[in-house]
This record gives sequence, structure tokens and C-alpha cells, in this order.
Amino acid sequence: MSDCPIWEQDGQDWPNRDSSRFIEAGGLEWHVQCQGSGPVLLLLHGTGASTHSWRGLLPLLAERFSVVAPDLPGHGFSQTAPFHRMSLTAMARSIDTLLKALAVSPALVAGHSAGAAILARMCLDERLDAKGMISLNGALLALRGLPGRVFSPVARALSLSGAAPRILSLGAAEPLLVNRLLRDTGSRIDAEGVRLYRRLARKPAHVAAALDMMANWNLERLEDQLSELSVPLLLIVGARDRSVPPAQARHIGALAPRAEVISMPGLGHLAHEEAPRETAAHIADFARRVKVLRG
Repeated sequence: MSDCPIWEQDGQDWPNRDSSRFIEAGGLEWHVQCQGSGPVLLLLHGTGASTHSWRGLLPLLAERFSVVAPDLPGHGFSQTAPFHRMSLTAMARSIDTLLKALAVSPALVAGHSAGAAILARMCLDERLDAKGMISLNGALLALRGLPGRVFSPVARALSLSGAAPRILSLGAAEPLLVNRLLRDTGSRIDAEGVRLYRRLARKPAHVAAALDMMANWNLERLEDQLSELSVPLLLIVGARDRSVPPAQARHIGALAPRAEVISMPGLGHLAHEEAPRETAAHIADFARRVKVLRG
């Protein structure tokens, strides 16, 4: 079995496959899904996910927007990037390079978990000229206390161990492990979603990319600069999120000058997968308020 997901094999039944394309940008080959017409909306998934996480949401958004959704480097079917290019700043630079290669300028951007942090970094670095940003259970604050002192060094040690990704991917062959990890997010997603997460988790290269991101991730500077985030910010929060505490959204809302918070009761960290129609409605309403959509 290949260490990397193979499009001709693992992508045969990929969600929204007809919208997929591959493009070279910044020395990497990217898997990108493009669908719909209207103002450009960029979607960025979180660590360890891929375009499959938009399987229900993307077609709904494509009714109003030209949606652009890439797999982050090393995730899904995008090419693996060197370790030093998996930091927050470097990922923001890579997405900027990809957008230039696609010749698109998003009017609206939305990111889940770590994807929201990448978008916030791009906005602060003036790599985006979007009229609004949506954070879907965004991971925008640095870890506090013991987790903050332990998480990154442990992730770095695992990332630098050539054996760790292979061992972890072998563990993913046990369905109960992946099911438990997904349940620990506070979400209950459909069987297709579980199947696709498990498919990716069984690929050492995908696991290694997630570890590389976590090992490189430093949110302290981003948190310090949230008061400078001038773009209108919508924080959509699953009230049962066990991965990013919902209370963080209120703190971010107090820091960012143009932020508002919407809570989705009964949903977890993967709220956009649990309730894509409700999520799409919140995004469309926000788009109208920031004048991306009419009416």
C-alpha cells in the first residue's frame, strides 16, 4: 500500500470528484476543488482533514459562490511540503502562491480549525483582500499551561521520527480507534465521513503532514495581533466542541474589533460536517451583511 493517497485508487469515489483539478504552484502539486459561480469563496480545511470535509457544504455554497477548496500540503491528494514549509506563516505564503496560480482573489474566506488560523495570518499579512472571514470552530489562540508546554515538543518529536507516522497509520486500520478520535471532537458525523477520515489516516504521508503542522504551529504572535484584524469576522462555534473550547470564541470576539459569534447548539468541532445546510445559511447571511452577496 502506498504511503500517499493515490488519486486513481483512493480518489475514485472522492466527494465532489467532478470538481477536482491538479495544479502546480510554489513547487508543489495541489489538489483543488472548484465549483459554482459568483463571488469567489476560499475554503481551508483543518489539520488532518482534506477536501472531503466539505463534501456536504461545498455544493450548497456553490449555489451562490465560486468555491475554491484546496487540500493543504501533504493532506489528501496535495503534494507533501518540506518540514519548514508547514509553519503557520509558511502555509499562509503557500496558499497565497496557489491563489496567484489559480488567478483568483477571494471576496470571502472560510476556514475550519487550523484553516481559520491560516486565513487570519493571510489577512494580517495583507495577502488577502477579502470582505469577510468565517472561522468554523477556529483554532486561533495559543495553548495555555501544561498543554502549551508539552503539545508542540511532543508533536515535533513524533514528526521527526520516521517510524511514528507509519505506526499511527497502522493503528488507524482499527475502525474503533478512528471512531473514538472523531467522537472526541464532540461531533457525530455520517458513515461516509468516518470512512474517508479512516482512509486518509491509514496513509503515513497524510499522518506525517498533520504532525508536521502541529510541530510547527505557534499561535502566540497571531493571538497578539488579533486586535489588528480589520476584516469582518464571523465565528461559527459548535457548542459541544471538545477540541477548541467554545469559550475561546468569546475571547476572540473581544479581541478582534469586527467580530461576531454564532453558536450552533448540539454540534461539535466538525459542526460544518454535521449540519452543512445550517452552516451554509449562516455563511450566506454573513456574505449579505458584508456586501459580498446582494439582498
